Order: sequence, then structure tokens, then C-alpha cells
Amino acid sequence: MNTASVVIADVHPLIRAGMAALIESDGQFTLLGQASNGSQAVEMCERLQPDLLLLDLNLPDCDGVEALGRIRAHHPDAKVIILSGHDGEEDADRSMRAGAHAYMLKNAPLADLMTCIQAVLQGKKFMMPELALKLASRIHGNHLTPRERDILGHLASGMSNKVIARAAGIGVGTVKFHVKSIMSKLNVCTRTEAAMVAAKRGLVHLN
Repeated sequence: MNTASVVIADVHPLIRAGMAALIESDGQFTLLGQASNGSQAVEMCERLQPDLLLLDLNLPDCDGVEALGRIRAHHPDAKVIILSGHDGEEDADRSMRAGAHAYMLKNAPLADLMTCIQAVLQGKKFMMPELALKLASRIHGNHLTPRERDILGHLASGMSNKVIARAAGIGVGTVKFHVKSIMSKLNVCTRTEAAMVAAKRGLVHLN
């Protein structure tokens, strides 16, 4: 029986070990290698050309989306599943637009992960239904402009309007205008709510 070859790229050793044990225990797969950062993932895909790459979104040196772009530049048919600890629709949208076949949460049930892997190996796209619904709502909702995203990142880190103005190189009045627009688009009333909603949607990642 032919087996599907797999490369795992994840920053967390325990997660890599768990996924490796899962892959190696299933007779349908052959584990070719493991990477701990984006550059290693790109190099392994170039050298080993696996049937499937399980790729952590938050890799050091280049994140999963950047690594995916570099991989697909040379191998446009590469099958890649992005794994993430965030259920924000922004991260999911960014990953799928970059060419991922699937976006899966790291805490997803094992059965869902296996269903996802099988679907991707068959050339299909896959996303958990609840995340797909959130993504659909985002797509049909109001989008933040690049400037608003930048200001939202500063806002979420706790900066005042004056500090944001200095960091962004714009006037305080302009910052106030953008903050008002951001709150309207996110449907929130306070800066704290804006930060929380933005983090939940994957627009910012709070430390």
C-alpha cells in the first residue's frame, strides 16, 4: 500500500512529538522530517518534496504564511495544512489566501485533524464549520484599512492617542478619527473592547 509522506513544522517540541507519534502510528503515512522554524520547513519541502506539510502559523524567523508563500513559489501544488492556536478569522483568511489547503486549530479533536488530512490529500480545501462561518461573516462585514490595522495594533498594546500619533507619524486628530472608525467597524464602545475583539479575530496577537 502506498503511504503519504509528511513533514511537520512546529515551534513547540511537544506538539511536534505528538503529531509525529500520530503520523508514525498510522500505516497510511510516512514521516519524512520535522522542522522547528520557517526556514527549516522551506528547506525540507524543497529537499524532500512531501505529499503533505503540517505547518505551524507562528514559526520563528518567518511565520507560517511567509513560509507557505516561499514554498508555493517553487511548488505551486504543495499541499499544506496551517496549524494555529488562534481561532481568529483574520489568520484563517490570511492563510487560505496564501494558498493553504486547510486551517486547523491545534486543540481540534484528533478525528477532525485526520478528516482534514484525508481531505487535503485528496486535493480538497478544509476548514472547521464554525471557523468557516466566522470567516464568511468577516468577508461580508466591514474591512479595516491598512492604516486602521496599524493603529489598532498600537491601540491594543495600550498606547494613548498621542503616543500612537508619534509612532504613526500623523496628527492626534487623525488618530482619533481612525480610532472612531475602528470601533465602529468592530462594533465596540471602548478601546479595551476593541483590543479584545481584535485579538479574538486574529487582527492582533496580545502578549
